[in-house]
Amino acid sequence: MEQRVKSGLMTEGTIWKQLLLFSVPLLLGNLFQQMYNAVDSIVVGNYIGPQALAAVGSSAPVINLLVSIFMGISVGAGVIISRYFGARNIENLQDSIHTSLAFSIAAGIIMTIVGVLLSPLILQWIGTPQDVMGNSVLYLRIYFCGILSVLVYNMGSGILRAVGDSKNPLYFLIVSSITNIILDLLFVVVLKMGIAGVGWATLISQTISAILTLILLIKTKQEYKVTLKKIRFHKERLIEIIRLGLPSGIQNGVVSFSNVIVQSNINAFGSVAMAGCGAYTKIDGFAILPVMSFSMALTTFTGQNMGANKLERVHQGAKTGIFMSVATTVVISILLELFGPQVLSIFTDNQQVIHYGLYMLHILAPCYIFLAISHAFSGIIRGAGITTIPMIVMISCWCVLRMAWILTSVPIFHDIGVVFMGWPITWFASALWLFLYYKKGNWMKQN
Repeated sequence: MEQRVKSGLMTEGTIWKQLLLFSVPLLLGNLFQQMYNAVDSIVVGNYIGPQALAAVGSSAPVINLLVSIFMGISVGAGVIISRYFGARNIENLQDSIHTSLAFSIAAGIIMTIVGVLLSPLILQWIGTPQDVMGNSVLYLRIYFCGILSVLVYNMGSGILRAVGDSKNPLYFLIVSSITNIILDLLFVVVLKMGIAGVGWATLISQTISAILTLILLIKTKQEYKVTLKKIRFHKERLIEIIRLGLPSGIQNGVVSFSNVIVQSNINAFGSVAMAGCGAYTKIDGFAILPVMSFSMALTTFTGQNMGANKLERVHQGAKTGIFMSVATTVVISILLELFGPQVLSIFTDNQQVIHYGLYMLHILAPCYIFLAISHAFSGIIRGAGITTIPMIVMISCWCVLRMAWILTSVPIFHDIGVVFMGWPITWFASALWLFLYYKKGNWMKQN
């Protein structure tokens, strides 16, 4: 029993090695997850056309808006699971895991219904141009038909990460990503199914990753084993998960809502601008993977060490993790500036589309360092069980400040670059605020 529990613990050993060994599978896993949308965009841009590429790009903020609330709740579940795992409280660990899966299944069913029914209305509301509306609705509806698999996989992989296993989610994503590539080429290039083929390829691939994750959780002999008949809501654990996860869910939802507003401003510049920004958004997704991976690693590291009452180790891990995240991000920003045109040309050979993508790159890439700092501190504070402060910071900066910037500056300058500036400005503000809270706040004393 003792040896099995210790296998995923991060409460002892060399910190930088633990963070690195935990983050690399996360990074690779996130890399393959990004391949879903990237391959979709590459196939769409090269085999269907710019308008279809714009349709895929315009759907992304809508998907993120509805999924992000659930993902915030899963953050709360991960914090609780890592805490009980670090404290070796197996009964509450089991109840938390089964409650988390019950929540993801219920949320998946609800979001499928909402997404399929409301796709046209949502796309109209954000100002999607009529020349891409049909494809956007079709792609979005197919995506939401498979949203249950997305939620189950993300909750399942979150459970595995909370107990220190970041490798198996990687293996499952590799399998599903390869499947996605093969099906994209089969459905679009060979069978000529158009944008519907891209949607179905994504749905099938995501379902495979969800099934593989569930099989592992059911078959494992570890203390986090899932028993299907035990998947239900445990009232105390559900309250705990919602208490910690709801602030993150609200934060993610509001920030994603603000991104929908940003997308509507981008849409106003036409389908070519939409395609260029959509293409760079895929690159952006890859560029910030180390940021997200180190943030998740710091959340798990902090949660486990807080559960074990190793507070000084939490501070040591924070310094190490922030340095690793920032250093990696600087290298990526330099590479993007050097090879941006070549990377964008993977998605399209349309020079106007590439122009808009490069415009976005030159504004965002040099400022990724602030995003790295912001996410690192946010991950640490959440791992300590405090989710309201990151929520307040992100909503204030990434929503209120960003919207204020766009609504006041765009009518004056009428330049899409002003829209892009909304991201770096708010990244800097949130990084500064979270840094001050980390140094001056009583986040550790509260726990």
